[in-house]
Amino acid sequence: MKKIITFGTFDVFHLGHLRILERSRKFGDYLVVGVSTDEMSIDKKGRPPIYSFSERCSILMALEVVDEVFPEESLEQKREYIEENSANVLVMGDDWKGKFDHLQDICSVIYLPRTPAISTTAIIEKIRD
Repeated sequence: MKKIITFGTFDVFHLGHLRILERSRKFGDYLVVGVSTDEMSIDKKGRPPIYSFSERCSILMALEVVDEVFPEESLEQKREYIEENSANVLVMGDDWKGKFDHLQDICSVIYLPRTPAISTTAIIEKIRD
């Protein structure tokens, strides 16, 4: 079985999130998703997520393309997460291009283009306006 792993916050779930998960799943048989904890989201983005960690996990697990989710507590633990999940392929958005190439010794690393003109930050700003 070929396992794919990807990571994200997945707050205010939108079409861009769905597309990257669908495209990720095409690289193997089983998709594991590391979901940023609420604490990690605050550290990364300077604000708490709109939806809690458990709500975001529930949304992801409702998707047919997602087989398993787990808490991502640190950006620096990618290697451990890949090894713990026996992942063969790491898929990330191309906004991370080159940042995980050092992991190619344990898995394939693929960067996918983001869905144009869609971002959680832009959606939140639009709602605020």
